Amino acid sequence: MLIADKLPAILSKDVVGLVTQVENDATTFRVGDRVMSLGSGAVADSSQSGLQEYALADVVNCAKIPDSISDEEAVCLLSEHHNKSMFANVWLQATFPTNVSAAFVALFDVLELPVPWLSDEPRHSSLLIVGGGSNCGKFAVQLAKLAKIQNIIVVGGDESLLKKLGATHVVDRHLSEDAVVAKVDEAAGNDLSYALDAVNMPEALGLALRALSDRRPGKLARLLPVGEVEDTRAHEVLDVLGLFLYRKPVCVAMWERLTDYVAAGAISPSSFSMVEGLGADGVNAALDNYRDGTNRKKTQIRL
Repeated sequence: MLIADKLPAILSKDVVGLVTQVENDATTFRVGDRVMSLGSGAVADSSQSGLQEYALADVVNCAKIPDSISDEEAVCLLSEHHNKSMFANVWLQATFPTNVSAAFVALFDVLELPVPWLSDEPRHSSLLIVGGGSNCGKFAVQLAKLAKIQNIIVVGGDESLLKKLGATHVVDRHLSEDAVVAKVDEAAGNDLSYALDAVNMPEALGLALRALSDRRPGKLARLLPVGEVEDTRAHEVLDVLGLFLYRKPVCVAMWERLTDYVAAGAISPSSFSMVEGLGADGVNAALDNYRDGTNRKKTQIRL
């Protein structure tokens, strides 16, 4: 978690809270607004972290929570200080901002697919998402649908849910790799140029690389940028650093539109588990579950 030699450290960069103070030039927000924000990725800077009573929120990584969803649902959607900033009274460690930002950066910054607001015309292209059962995978499906990508092929996850979110094809991850690749080829017509792997280490990226078209170079974005990939099959393997690239203009534009997307139901909250209070036992138990691989949902912590 990048903090081993920097303890003590305040965890959580995904925050939901109530605005209590606004700087004069932060005209987009008012005292009393419910907001969600993505804190600075800088380990040494805890002022934007979530596990504390108050946090500083940067308006370029912040969005109002629409009235149509609850605080708990909102947190399932989701550095230097800028002049435009505000203080928010923090009540929940959020689960929405990081997941949405990672998926958004992967599709529209790393893979360079056209952002959703550029055109209403359908895009006659195919996208493969490996790890559809993960939160980032599910958000990637919704973002791809927003971008009017007509062929969204997903490996893994609940088929009925993923198709409701926008997937056009869902492939069972328990099939053999050969069978999965064959089904993806059938769905894409051997014309797949873009893939996102949301879950796998280097040794398991071969599935997505094999599924990319053998007629031209393709791009594979990976959310776990750990280790070298030995055989890329002449395709590009691109690392996604979702917490560090979000200040690019395209991501600032995403945050400006996020409230409307959520209010319209185009981006839906994910599932979560809840820890009440900031007691060490509850927080440590949640972290232990991540360590042991037993937590299948992101954890909210209500202060």
